[in-house]
Amino acid sequence: MRKRLLFAAMSGLLVAGCGSSGTETQNAPSPGSATSEAPSSSVAPSAQSSAQKPDSGATCPAAADMSPREKVAQLVVVGVETGAEETQQIVRDEQIGGLFVGGNATDLFTSGALKSVQDVADVPVSIAIDDEGGRVQRLDELVGDMPSAREMAQTMSPQEVRQLAVERGREMRERGVTVDYAPDVDLTDEPASEAIGDRSFSTDPATAREYAKAFGDGLQEAGIKPVIKHFPGHGNASGDSHVGDVTTPPLSELRNHDLKPYERIGEYGDVGVMVGHLTVPGLTEDQPASISPAAYKLLRDDYSFNGPVVTDDLGAMKAITDRHSLPDAVLLALKAGADQALWSSGGNVAPVLDRLEKAVRDGELSQERVDTSLTRVLRAKDACGA
Repeated sequence: MRKRLLFAAMSGLLVAGCGSSGTETQNAPSPGSATSEAPSSSVAPSAQSSAQKPDSGATCPAAADMSPREKVAQLVVVGVETGAEETQQIVRDEQIGGLFVGGNATDLFTSGALKSVQDVADVPVSIAIDDEGGRVQRLDELVGDMPSAREMAQTMSPQEVRQLAVERGREMRERGVTVDYAPDVDLTDEPASEAIGDRSFSTDPATAREYAKAFGDGLQEAGIKPVIKHFPGHGNASGDSHVGDVTTPPLSELRNHDLKPYERIGEYGDVGVMVGHLTVPGLTEDQPASISPAAYKLLRDDYSFNGPVVTDDLGAMKAITDRHSLPDAVLLALKAGADQALWSSGGNVAPVLDRLEKAVRDGELSQERVDTSLTRVLRAKDACGA
């Protein structure tokens, strides 16, 4: 498809939001096999915002003229740490759905660089960063430091956190960002420097939810789409998915604690969700949640989420890279139920799209699965067409 769509209301979608390197002082995350028996639903249905309404099955008009390759290209988010010209080339060549600006790529936040990227896109590109505060932030060199989630909850009121997020979101918007892979709703009181540590607002579900909602509400007021993470809960998991396998407590325990922030998920507004590379006993068997159909089924069915879902970084985290090549990991994630597959390391776009295109052609990845996610992605970017 080469019909340029109007870049209306770029509310963006979830794009890359793992936690690849930026100003964090250590690597930090963000940003399969199903169980034989689906988990029984134990959560009351949530109020659903307009972006959370169940799909009718019809695809967006904007998708009608897309080739199979253009469709799957909308389902990937690719990390960039280069200048505007190189980033333009990635979008021009393959018309990918999203970019993740990681590291200290501050050049892309100045001089209208990201607008020039949009100018070569046939469909608006979601531009994501992971600006949580503390160890994980992207704009601090340009607009100042933001406290960690833990510090926010300990020193600020929810109203103050919301206003902080409004102001930060406006700075993002001014620079062309449309998505923030934040807030983190993981629950932990572990030391600040641990994998989640001070990225968590609190170990108490009610407190974490209150502050995460305040932060997300502020971003939305500024025109930025928040993405809450890391489903189904990284706070009490063993290990760091950057360096190896990570295992959470059993699903029965997660339901009573780590999953609490995902209840009544519609109350967060028009948000996305990031799924982590977490092995969950009683749910994913020995597969990370990001490539496990059972994990996406849990989020969709038990927690009534119908918005866009993105994976954590599939290209630079050993919980995935020790198991699968990047093209295979992306395919497994989309087959499992992800709407967008993220890798922060950049490059490899053509090999990934070649793999996905072949999978669709051979029936390994169903067209229905692609169209369902494509609809969510385009709706989240206000790019569905008339």
